[in-house]
Amino acid sequence: MKLEIKNLSVTAEEKDVVRDVSLSMGSGEVHILMGSNGSGKSSLVNTLMGHSKYKITGGNIILDGEDITDLSTDKKAKKGLFLSLQHLPEIDGVSFTNFLYRSYKELTGKDITLLEFNTFVKAEAEKYGLSPTFLRRSVNAGLSGGEKKQSEAFQLAFFEPKFAFLDEIDSGVDIDAVEKIFSVINTLRKNGTGFLLITHYGKILEKITPDYVHIMKEGKIVRSGGPELAEEIALKGFKEE
Repeated sequence: MKLEIKNLSVTAEEKDVVRDVSLSMGSGEVHILMGSNGSGKSSLVNTLMGHSKYKITGGNIILDGEDITDLSTDKKAKKGLFLSLQHLPEIDGVSFTNFLYRSYKELTGKDITLLEFNTFVKAEAEKYGLSPTFLRRSVNAGLSGGEKKQSEAFQLAFFEPKFAFLDEIDSGVDIDAVEKIFSVINTLRKNGTGFLLITHYGKILEKITPDYVHIMKEGKIVRSGGPELAEEIALKGFKEE
C-alpha cells in the first residue's frame, strides 16, 4: 500500500494553513512531523481525514493509486485510514463498547451480535491490559488526558488501519502509558501499518526509529531527513528553520 500527498494546499476560515505539501508513505513506514505551534501539522492530518473545517484548494490525496481527495471521513476510514485527534471529543452516554461495536460493523461489514462482540472486545482489551470496566465507560467522558490517549491506542490496535495519523498521542501521558502506546505502534508497523506521527516529544527516538522526519513551517514542509533531523531539533529547536 502507498499513500501519496501531492501538492496539497488547504484553507481554514479563509486562511492558508497548508501550502503545496507533498509526501509519500509506504506500508510499515513511520514518518514524524514536527514544527512549532501553528505550523500546519494538525491542519494537514485533519485534512487527510476529511474534516469539514478544512477546504482543499489544490492537490490530491492518493491511496494505492486511487484518488480519495474528496471522499467523506467515513469512507476514508473504510479505506483503512485512522486519525487520533490532539483534542478528543467526549461522547457522554455512549459506552466505549457500543462505540467500538458500531465502528467495527461499519468498517468490517461483519454481522455480529452485540453479545458476541462484547466477548470478543473484552478478550482484546485483556491482551492490551485495558480494564473491562473501561469498556463500560462513556467515550472519553470524565477521562484523564492519559486515559483518553490510551483509549485511542487501543482503537488503533483493535482496528489495525493501513495508515494512521497520530496527533500528539504521546503528550500528557505518563511513562507506562507511553510504553503501551509505542508498543502498539511498533507492533502494527511490523504488520504493515504506515504512520504519520505529530509530536513535540523530544526523546521520541528512544521509543521508535522513524524512516523519515519532516519539519513544517507556515504550512509548508521546509526540511525532510532521517532520525538525525529529529535529534537536531531536540537539541536546537525550530528557531533556525
